[in-house]
Amino acid sequence: MTAPLGGYTTPSDSSDSAALTGVAEQPQPSELFRDRPVVVTGAAGLVGSQVCRVLTDAGWKVRAVVRDIAGATTRIGQIPVEIRVGDIRNAESMRAAMAGGSALVHLAAIAIEKSGESYADVNTDATAVVLDAARRAGVERVIYMSQNGADSSSPYDFLRSKGRAQDMVTASGAKWTILRPSVIFGPDDEFVNVLGRMVRLSPFVFPLPGGGTARFQPIAAGDVATVVRKALSDNATIGGSFSIGGSTPLTLRQMTERILVAMNTHRKLVGMPVSAVRPLVAAAQKLLPRPPLTTALLDLLAIDNVIPENDITTVFGIVPVPFAPEELLYLRKITAGSALGSMFGKS
Repeated sequence: MTAPLGGYTTPSDSSDSAALTGVAEQPQPSELFRDRPVVVTGAAGLVGSQVCRVLTDAGWKVRAVVRDIAGATTRIGQIPVEIRVGDIRNAESMRAAMAGGSALVHLAAIAIEKSGESYADVNTDATAVVLDAARRAGVERVIYMSQNGADSSSPYDFLRSKGRAQDMVTASGAKWTILRPSVIFGPDDEFVNVLGRMVRLSPFVFPLPGGGTARFQPIAAGDVATVVRKALSDNATIGGSFSIGGSTPLTLRQMTERILVAMNTHRKLVGMPVSAVRPLVAAAQKLLPRPPLTTALLDLLAIDNVIPENDITTVFGIVPVPFAPEELLYLRKITAGSALGSMFGKS
């Protein structure tokens, strides 16, 4: 099923500051990308919608692969992309989506498992389906969105699923580039918004699992999208795996403090052992259609999600958007009602 929404933009010189090392900036996409669309999976997601906008602004044709046409129209309907409805787990729909494509940006994945959607099914096995469809269609250039810490031998289910998919990409024979971001923030993200909802529902006191000492290096979705564009623009990134994050490592406590300022609210932050939080998370996971947190994600607080050598600056020449209250004002739209509704699939 194809639902074109608008015409394509004319390629224009949209170059920003040159990379500090390695990645040269192209003022216009190459003929390969100009004549045939870049296929973006997960195109209606937080990063996907930003990637669609950044690429079309730079003159690329984009084919946006989505599962829900209604949601996609709301999210990317004003961007001049060709929308294809398809499931990354379905070989036939992926072959149709890849036909005539010039490159693949594979973003689709899940962070929380639910009925009918496991990490192995969506993050790993579906990547094999997508890569096979791309190969059959002659799509050689692949940008894969992995995850900081992803490893096929990881003891953590989520990181293991992304690591196995990452290994598939590197063994695919394609001209691949792998991006490994820390936690991504922006409107409708799946991490900072969850914290905001829990803040809104917590009376006076906000518990921090593990004392809030887990460290992250939050990166703005728009910065991730810019990295995707720059990676596509330069063959020097082929065969490279790049770790990207924001400007500053922050603990969960420090992130929560900034969230409270952005939401213009106050809570007493109280550290709690993970062992004390786990039964509550496990119960919510069983009872709620869309739990805000799962035990699998809770376990990830045991490891740091920081970027010791940040390629976003040293390779791509980007000054990251800070994780600052003024960048998080979208959290103010969260109400107690919307926070509750999100747990029951109503938002």
